[in-house]
Amino acid sequence: RDVLGSRGLGDVYKRQIKPEQESYMYKTFLIKYAEIAIKGKNRYIFEDALVKNIKYQLRNVDGSFEVRKESGRVYVETDGDYDYDETVATLSRIFGIVGICPVELHEDEGFDKLCEAVIEHINHVYKDKSFTFKVNARRARKNYPMTSMEINAAVGEKVLEAFPETRVDVHNPQVMINIEIRPMINIYSEEIPGPGGMPLGTAGKAMLLLSGGIDSPVAGYMIAKRGVVINATYFHAPPYTSERAKQKVVDLAKKVARYSGRIKLHVVNFTDIQLAIYEKCPHDELTIIMRRYMMKIAEHFADEDKCLGLITGESIGQVASQTMQSLAATNEVCHMPVYRPLIAMDKNDIIDISNKIDTYETSILPYEDCCTIFVAKHPVTKPNINRIKKSEERLNDVIDELMKTAIDTTEVIMVDAE
Repeated sequence: RDVLGSRGLGDVYKRQIKPEQESYMYKTFLIKYAEIAIKGKNRYIFEDALVKNIKYQLRNVDGSFEVRKESGRVYVETDGDYDYDETVATLSRIFGIVGICPVELHEDEGFDKLCEAVIEHINHVYKDKSFTFKVNARRARKNYPMTSMEINAAVGEKVLEAFPETRVDVHNPQVMINIEIRPMINIYSEEIPGPGGMPLGTAGKAMLLLSGGIDSPVAGYMIAKRGVVINATYFHAPPYTSERAKQKVVDLAKKVARYSGRIKLHVVNFTDIQLAIYEKCPHDELTIIMRRYMMKIAEHFADEDKCLGLITGESIGQVASQTMQSLAATNEVCHMPVYRPLIAMDKNDIIDISNKIDTYETSILPYEDCCTIFVAKHPVTKPNINRIKKSEERLNDVIDELMKTAIDTTEVIMVDAE
């Protein structure tokens, strides 16, 4: 499995032997986080947000779950039967999680019982015992009578005695046997990568300009990964764009919502504004002027929704409207910051992420969005802001009423994960 943001974990996971466990063996998942641990006195805010998000995301998974936090760790405990694969898939989409460990919890009944539990774990989980291993012990309880190094050596010796076909490899083990000495003894040997990032809701809210293309869903995903709640605005241009184009955007929002949670999507009828710009403004400036009015409308809804910024999928030089000069002209109409997480990324890098979050195949469906209908044959690539403003004066007699109508007739759709 691949991972976004977990330091080195992907490589470790690839070389490990995949356990052959039956899902009913595990009644608990140990959830690991990374950046949250360095938040000092505010750490509990991030932990509580992570717990809340886990509970929310698991609400539709078959099974009954309890989520609790313990020093440096979060536990998801099951009660009765549950869908193991669906549970893991859901947890692996929750920002803030870097590792998901199916774990066995045991009472501390002495070192001999600990060794028995480790051997039983290996015996149940791994049918083929011909692997290399390493024991990795950690003592959250420093009053435990053995040090971590002593536990490593002693447990390793017991494993070799029980399974002579195994071998120790402290550098590149195929199986990492983890033992954490906490109020309960934690034993696990699989760490499934999570997406990393920060828990949703810990970094405010922002408005995503969402189109039917490849880039904007990826931009929304990447900003949400930093803990930002996402709302979205889509510009629809009937009859030049079909209902299928609109549904395509809703479908993309559903896929992003699997990571970001519910998205409030504003569907703006932009046709009359586009036609006015097309009729009254120089055609080489169409894209820039349209983009400026899109930003104004999106910012209006961002203000209403108490957002702290706009999000776009722009990347320097990708198209004419994304040169440095064009981006500066677009920014000039905004009073709030514009976040562009893809700004320095190559198209192939963006496509890789879109495949990872399962938006790519939807993004390439052949339904036109409103931007592609009115594209100039020879768009300006280095617009002069003063000249653009002069061109926009040609709209003075109609634009205020058109903007008001577009805002007043906007459709709001609450989009949940598919």
